[in-house]
Amino acid sequence: MREKSHVDDIDRSIYDVKDQNTAAYHVEEGLTPGIVEQISREKKDPAWMEQFRLESLQIYHSLRVPDWGPSIEGLDMDHIVTYVRPKSRMTAKWSEVPREIKDTFERLGIPQAERKSLAGVGAQYDSELVYHNVRAEVAALGVVYTDLESALKGEYADMVRRHFMKLVKPSDHKFAALHGAVWSGGSFVYVPPGVRVTIPLQSYFRLNAPGAGQFEHTLIIVDEGADLHFIEGCSAPKYNIANLHAGCVELFVGKNARLRYSTIENWSKNMYNLNTKRALVEEGGVMEWVSGSFGSHVSYLYPMTILKGKGSRMEFTGITFAGEGQNLDTGAKVVHSGAETSSFINTKSISKDGGVSTFRSSVVIGENAAKSKAAVSCQSLMLDDISRSDTIPAMDVRTGNADVGHEAQIGRISDDAVFYLMSRGISEEDARAMIVSGFADNVSKELPLEYAIEMNNLIRLEMKGSIG
Repeated sequence: MREKSHVDDIDRSIYDVKDQNTAAYHVEEGLTPGIVEQISREKKDPAWMEQFRLESLQIYHSLRVPDWGPSIEGLDMDHIVTYVRPKSRMTAKWSEVPREIKDTFERLGIPQAERKSLAGVGAQYDSELVYHNVRAEVAALGVVYTDLESALKGEYADMVRRHFMKLVKPSDHKFAALHGAVWSGGSFVYVPPGVRVTIPLQSYFRLNAPGAGQFEHTLIIVDEGADLHFIEGCSAPKYNIANLHAGCVELFVGKNARLRYSTIENWSKNMYNLNTKRALVEEGGVMEWVSGSFGSHVSYLYPMTILKGKGSRMEFTGITFAGEGQNLDTGAKVVHSGAETSSFINTKSISKDGGVSTFRSSVVIGENAAKSKAAVSCQSLMLDDISRSDTIPAMDVRTGNADVGHEAQIGRISDDAVFYLMSRGISEEDARAMIVSGFADNVSKELPLEYAIEMNNLIRLEMKGSIG
């Protein structure tokens, strides 16, 4: 018989949230074994997952907060709510989503995008998915797209257990351990061998509760010869207290398979975005990242790719916009383990109104990665003289038979270009926004049309200082 749990004494920590129309329950602030056990009980976890959570919590308490990036002193975990359940259970019918939650997602354009250009959609509100659906013709191909918690307890339980937090281990860093302890929600995707999903799948994450954290876990397995484009969108309203996003993405790309993972993050500027993303690519596989980062007070975001198989490839294309009060530390990492692998990292950053943008890249060429190629290119655009941009590349090459390069550029908007556009009847504000949108074109052209338009609208709002 199980010994008395910490949670037996703190059932009072789950209570009705009367002042939040969309929340049903949340756990108390802070992080204790009792709270972790309560989350596990709410989720109806299998025994191994509850144990995994508690072991992750122990690791979390044993690790220090990173001291090399932007300061996160304003993030006090004793005042972060780690689990908020909305007043809704997951449904595959949009009509069954509660009106107040539906209104939020409709303003974000989720149902419209699903009808126009998506093979399936998952929508998470705070700590739980409230909507998940996949087109019948996609499901008929054997493609599995469901919430991770259903997969954890259903017919794909063994597959989830074999892959869950195997790429991103709790011991990797403090916030990976935090994620392992309190994760909730997220998506599971499996694409069978040889299946090509010709239109994207999407998950959208909305953190609506003040002073809360969101810890969704995305697990995608693209089997041999398969092809998938997955889109992730994120947003949150602005509050005057800190919110935390510490999600995790694990991607497994099989032999000769291809996965494109696109992200548009529009977090509010009270958000600490400490997300971890990692991909493992087998022989001949291709991993493509497309990333747009707008918002958050502080970001630590460096998607990592492990090129394990011979001839595997990776491309990373990203744009970061740091405005007033923002310190965005972003970049990408790649490890070349297999021979004849190749990677290309191409990022652009924009700094405005005192915003700080830091680009970090890490390229490792292993001793068995002969004939591998790696190139890194980063460009920064400074819109005033009070902002800051830094580039911190790292390269570790352990074979003499590799081709590795890095280039960096920092510039500002040309007065001549602004004058030229103004002479054609365009206002100065619109002229500058057009130039910045052109600077970010390498990312927008990689996105489906609806998302490219959304990204350009975000840039225009940032230029006007209108994003929360």
